[in-house]
Amino acid sequence: MTSPLDKLGLGSGQFVLDQASVRGRPAQAEIQDILAVAARARLPVFDVAGRSAQGETLIGEALPKPIPFRVSVTTIRADRGPDMVEAEVRASLRRLGVAQADCVLVPSASELFGPHGMALWTRLQQLRDAGVCRRIGVAVFASDDPVGLARRFRPDVIQAPASLLDQRLLIDGTLATLAGMGIEVQLRSIFLNGLIFLPPDRAPNHLKAAASRISRARRLIAEGRSDPLQAALGFALSRPEATTVLVGVTSAAELSAVIAAASSPPPDLDWDDMAIDDPVALDPSQWAAA
Repeated sequence: MTSPLDKLGLGSGQFVLDQASVRGRPAQAEIQDILAVAARARLPVFDVAGRSAQGETLIGEALPKPIPFRVSVTTIRADRGPDMVEAEVRASLRRLGVAQADCVLVPSASELFGPHGMALWTRLQQLRDAGVCRRIGVAVFASDDPVGLARRFRPDVIQAPASLLDQRLLIDGTLATLAGMGIEVQLRSIFLNGLIFLPPDRAPNHLKAAASRISRARRLIAEGRSDPLQAALGFALSRPEATTVLVGVTSAAELSAVIAAASSPPPDLDWDDMAIDDPVALDPSQWAAA
């Protein structure tokens, strides 16, 4: 019998690694506790994305041994050249203490479509063939034409944003098409940078236009006797297109709450009614500039 936790993966993007302490505790101890909670819950995937060399070393020191996760890493920029890309992938694995990556991810589609993209992709294929990693993939945004990218490059994995609020790639059939091509779909940004948790009356000015839709979603969740965390997880984990749902946390307590919510039966809600279409709210990269 499968468990919802079989699809839940942990991302390192919110780990606090640039401070000596977190909430009065050594940062290293907090990271160690997060990974211990993930290991006890048997979360299958750990995505180490965009960390510095020092951050990877800290994570490597905190990882349980033997490592219980399938570990993914990301590449550096394609314009650094394929030799440097390979050197950094291998260095990341050494710092983490991982013999073989489950997946090496290109951090954005723009890297593949630039002048150095094909050289990067060819080198990643060679690393996969050499056993440095089991699979190769790319992280995309909704605007990247993920299906066109998949047809051109044939990645093993595509990491894409989708959430209760941002259902664009589900509504237009993109994720179903990718899954139908035999590509593993990993969902990220399932909380839309925390927007699902933001009370509408505290929304900053650049999100005011979406506030009424967010308020409606939160009201529907409350009427369904649920809460935003359980609803966001229930939605993402119930998607048949997705093999993995990645979450980011800053503490072991947050991860424990996520695991508890994910383990609960998904709420009976009308998911379609909760999608928003505000272009600024759906693109966190615009928030700082708005």
